[in-house]
Amino acid sequence: MPRDIADDETGPIRRVPPEAAQRRRRAPTGPRPDRTPSKDPDEKPAEREPVTPQQTGHGHGHSHGHGPTPPTSRRVRQLLTALLAPLALATLVGMVLLYPWGQEGPDSAINSGTPVDGEVTATAVGPCLAPGEVQVGQPAPAPGEDQCLTVDVHLTDGPAAGQTIRKVVPVEPSTPRFGAGDQVVLAFTGADATSPDSYQLRDFQRELPLALLAALFAAAVLVLGRWRGLAALGALVLSFVVLAMFVLPAILAGENPLLVAIAGAGLIMFVALYLTHGFSALTSVAVLGTLVSLTLIGIISAIFSAAAELTGLDEDTTSLIAALGHGIDARGLLLAGVVIGALGVLDDVTVTQASSVWELRRANPALGWRELYAAGLRIGRDHVGSAVNTLVMAYAGAALPVLLVSQLSGVGLGPILGSQDIAQEIVRTLAGSIGIVAAVPVTTLLAALIASREVAPTPR
Repeated sequence: MPRDIADDETGPIRRVPPEAAQRRRRAPTGPRPDRTPSKDPDEKPAEREPVTPQQTGHGHGHSHGHGPTPPTSRRVRQLLTALLAPLALATLVGMVLLYPWGQEGPDSAINSGTPVDGEVTATAVGPCLAPGEVQVGQPAPAPGEDQCLTVDVHLTDGPAAGQTIRKVVPVEPSTPRFGAGDQVVLAFTGADATSPDSYQLRDFQRELPLALLAALFAAAVLVLGRWRGLAALGALVLSFVVLAMFVLPAILAGENPLLVAIAGAGLIMFVALYLTHGFSALTSVAVLGTLVSLTLIGIISAIFSAAAELTGLDEDTTSLIAALGHGIDARGLLLAGVVIGALGVLDDVTVTQASSVWELRRANPALGWRELYAAGLRIGRDHVGSAVNTLVMAYAGAALPVLLVSQLSGVGLGPILGSQDIAQEIVRTLAGSIGIVAAVPVTTLLAALIASREVAPTPR
């Protein structure tokens, strides 16, 4: 009988014992029959009966894998459909109920102006002069005297396109360093289009370098991924469409941010995974693993954000509330960010785990679900470490200015970690990391159970 062994490094391998040695046939004792051909010309040789392939055991009925798919695979597909169809339907129903049908987007309570493009033609640094004052000569600045930057901007669009205005901005560490030839963006407040007071010098134009970077990214994906890369780019575009057309309008309309994020993340997950990886049992397993992990992340985030009394009122959220002119569920907005932020890493983990199990099954169709799970889990342990580190570093990089400000405060580590800005990043990071860790055994188990019941694929 074959026996199974499990090796700690290589995983379970089913070994087949060598074939038994062929037995030698002993010649019968006694005198051998005379096999000398008969010399009688009239004697005919004895006719042999035809031997059928069934008698020899070498028939080629082609029953080894060329027949119809066993019913098990059909039942597996039906099971996956029964699990995923209600979830997909719930996602669509949630989007329909949460979308602000017929409602216009809220106007900002703060007049931030209309963007107008321009080009800097000249700059000069000098003392800050009051309106109507004129500087005579080039006197040396007095110690402690404030300096200002005079910027001449040629407007390239807007109601006063073609005119040149002069703006004076204070020279401060937070002020951008404008120079001649810079392409800049101004904010037009809607007053007199010819008056410099109607414009505020805001920032640089960045459309061209960002477009070039996006084109370089798309080219890299297409060169490596080819058609799969094209599908991934399409899924990325659709993800941004969901965020821009559903998530943002629904939250701004006052809907619960966490519910909106769950519905939006569900749609992004279905669209991105199936469009990129195709409709298969492997993709369906990855979808299920992602859903389970996202649910766990949402539950853990809600529990510990409430336990830590996180308000979600950081600087960006405060600015948002000021612009809206009314309140918003700041803690729900924090939880929504956790769910959406963890979705991308979860997709990577679940797809990788499901693919690993299917490749193990392809390499050795004799493996059972327990052996597939054990081998896939060993692969997942290597992957989960790098995935968690990726998530932690991403959040740490985003919160780097906050970390620097906290470091400059001069207080101990405990108060720094317990501050609102740092504590919410800790909850965001650890909750997402727990979901990633949980995604490995959950997805691996689902993949092992499904793959072991699929038709054994032909090794490539």
